[in-house]
Amino acid sequence: MGATLDWYGCATYRLTVDDTVIFLDAYIDRVPGAAGPQPPVVADDIDRCDWIVVGHSHFDHLWGAERIAANTGATIIGSHETVRVMESAGVPMRQLMPVAGGERVALADGLSVSIYPSLHSCVWSHKGMHPADEVCLGDLWLTHQERQARFAGLFDHIGSLGEATREHLRVSDQKPRGDGHSLVFLFDTPEGSLLYQDTSGHWSGIVRDLRPDVAIIAAAGRGNVDGEPIQGSLAQFVARQASLLRPQRVILSHHDDWLPGFSIDTDTAPIREELSRWLPRCELAEPGYLDGYPVFAGL
Repeated sequence: MGATLDWYGCATYRLTVDDTVIFLDAYIDRVPGAAGPQPPVVADDIDRCDWIVVGHSHFDHLWGAERIAANTGATIIGSHETVRVMESAGVPMRQLMPVAGGERVALADGLSVSIYPSLHSCVWSHKGMHPADEVCLGDLWLTHQERQARFAGLFDHIGSLGEATREHLRVSDQKPRGDGHSLVFLFDTPEGSLLYQDTSGHWSGIVRDLRPDVAIIAAAGRGNVDGEPIQGSLAQFVARQASLLRPQRVILSHHDDWLPGFSIDTDTAPIREELSRWLPRCELAEPGYLDGYPVFAGL
């Protein structure tokens, strides 16, 4: 049947490999009035899933996993913080698999996923998403305390974006203690390998050795390269990471307008242009919402 991807918006995809269904993140429900298209389903509607992998513990990635797991019996793979939050939400430990990077998990016959440590985007450095070609400079060598103070200011800003957004944040707040440390996932399938990333950050020394056939790269916010904000644009961040990974095909995540007043509908043209400079033979594919995109077709 072949591996297919269905995009639910934000960083959430459903990966189907033969008879195995894997959700990549689980954030499906949206703020009413969000500019991006509303998914035709909510998390409560998902009735088939075997595994859920979660890149980090923020609400726009983790919220919904508890309901999908309850409805389907799926196992959630994520950080120890993700597992703590999910157990608090009522998911039994038999459906939770804590990882930190360095693990390889068998998902089905001929299908596995390897987990690697990663980094969250420098979300503390801005109060809204920048256009993909906007060059951002500075913000270097800030202490953890300084970054946390800025992050608190960001949430105050998001909370001021209207009653619908405040209510969405209230119901989706599962009280995570930070992002729980970000992870990336490398799937080995009978057709090829697929990397999944849900926030714009990486350790260069890790990603340069992974060599996936297809890479889902997050394209939102200020890129984080080896612990510091990129001195450049989001488009340059995506292209630089792709040049380290060297996939044949890149697919984006987190690049639609999912939270009014904070996110934007990212113009992918600058990303396509930078990618053509850094990795000329790499294709940038842009699947639509829930369109069953064939991951490895034509490679």
